[in-house]
Amino acid sequence: MDILLVASAFNSLSQRLYAELSDLGHRVDVVLASHGPDAVRNAVREGRPELVVAPMLKTALPEDVWRERTCLIVHPGPPGDRGPSSLDWAINEEAREWGVTVLQAEAAMDAGDVWAEGSFAVAPVGKSDLYRGEVSDAAAAAVLLAVRRFAEGSFKPKPQSDPAIQVVWRDVVRQARRRIDWENDGTAAVLRKLRGADSQPGVLDEVCGREVFLHGGHPEDLLRGDPGELLATRSGAVCRATRDGAVWIPELRPRKSSGDPAPFRRPAASVLAGFPAPPGTRGMPGSSDRPHWLPEIAAPLTLAPGRTTWSDIRYRQRGDVGFLSFSFPGGAMSTNHCRRMLAAYRYALTRPTSVLVLGGARDFFSNGIHLNVIEASSDPAGESWSNLNAMNDLVEAVLRTTDRLVVAALGGNAAAGGVMLALAADEVWCRTGAVLNPHYRRMGLFGSEYWTYSLPRRVGAETAERLTTEALPLSAATAQRIGLVDRLVPVPSQQFTSEVERLSADVAADPHLTRRITAKATARHADELQRPLAEYRRDELARMRAVFFDPRAPYHALRSAFVRKQPGGSPNPLATGGAC
Repeated sequence: MDILLVASAFNSLSQRLYAELSDLGHRVDVVLASHGPDAVRNAVREGRPELVVAPMLKTALPEDVWRERTCLIVHPGPPGDRGPSSLDWAINEEAREWGVTVLQAEAAMDAGDVWAEGSFAVAPVGKSDLYRGEVSDAAAAAVLLAVRRFAEGSFKPKPQSDPAIQVVWRDVVRQARRRIDWENDGTAAVLRKLRGADSQPGVLDEVCGREVFLHGGHPEDLLRGDPGELLATRSGAVCRATRDGAVWIPELRPRKSSGDPAPFRRPAASVLAGFPAPPGTRGMPGSSDRPHWLPEIAAPLTLAPGRTTWSDIRYRQRGDVGFLSFSFPGGAMSTNHCRRMLAAYRYALTRPTSVLVLGGARDFFSNGIHLNVIEASSDPAGESWSNLNAMNDLVEAVLRTTDRLVVAALGGNAAAGGVMLALAADEVWCRTGAVLNPHYRRMGLFGSEYWTYSLPRRVGAETAERLTTEALPLSAATAQRIGLVDRLVPVPSQQFTSEVERLSADVAADPHLTRRITAKATARHADELQRPLAEYRRDELARMRAVFFDPRAPYHALRSAFVRKQPGGSPNPLATGGAC
């Protein structure tokens, strides 16, 4: 069947629907509604789809489109729920269970007949994490069911006028409701507000006399201060006191009207570094990455029992298995992230384990280099180069590990260099709802992170060429079928970490493990003799350096548009972009 996906952005859910519908044999095209109603009309006229599916649009479909053909809207709320901020309300009201509805487009917002629905438990995580996890699982299952029902032709959707459906209108959640009252809000309330807006739109607040948006929030168990006081920095995040505790805020975003040349999300400490120090403050000399007037408090790599402080990198050990977990906002890894990850990885290698699990947390595994930090740099080309080399150093360390089995456990999506980081491991385990983008082309890059070694080694030269040229998202199932992934982990996001722990214990107990480790060391030695890793790195970096330091290269405009969320290019995100 010919299906047109109409999406506000080609994000995690729309990519997942594209990949999973394609897996079922449907011919799927995509158009971005952000390019305007005429772009949608043109896509419908040219593609003549049998069905239109719109996953969580921010704008209404053109009336002439939904009147002429069946259009299914994916709404992040249970049947009867209506309004543009459904998921925000679920988090704000601490709902224990929520839903997703696939309904037919009509004039009234979210009022169409119901084709399918799904429900999920609301995990205590940020909205974006919940969206990519539980919401995405429920939405994908509901869309696939609705598509099958439409194809069969006998199903009659359920009108929302049915007395069993309770209709509730929920207005947009505005900043007035999101605003934090630092004097009176306790830590739980502050975290709820931060988590309800962690990716978009953020929580508008005032810091050092300037208006900024706060993105993300995690509890701190020891640091204390006056309500609203900035207490410390850690690995790019800033700690701020609440009425009864404190929270870590990983990212800040200056208002576009502030005059800041980089009005987009980036590590909170680096934003504060550009602010004037509060009167009377003293401290150690700072840098462009953090303010001098706040202490930098290092995070413990291994967290003591009972502690709840925030850290983006952690190590723990269970018997013969070590777990190096990490979680970076948006999956982006800056130069600093990569260097700290490398130090943590080297520490993990000193531990007496036979299996090392890299990842294992829910949500993003990694999306490669940090484009926001690069864009905000005074020297984007130089920062691109530093970031890529730091990422290469980490990947190389994984590739050269021959004394134990390394498992990359992907609880969520991965892209570009993040996929190649996973492929450096001996085994790749992937949660079934994850989406992989093993390519760089859409950012105008050739790519690095030893992909010219790891990717053909996994899937063969021909498939590697196709993946990097077509630059299309892959479902976890397809990734396993072509050899990119070794094991699928079919569990909800909340159960991924515990399931990985169980599976890795089985691997460590395998009586053939020692033989496997010996075999991998032999294979690595043979590969090195055939062509050293240094040659792969040299050739890849030569291609990348030529792009980074060419101001006319498409990479710079593509990066800036991506970071600043500027519409541009083709309304069809599947159209090949950039240059390989």
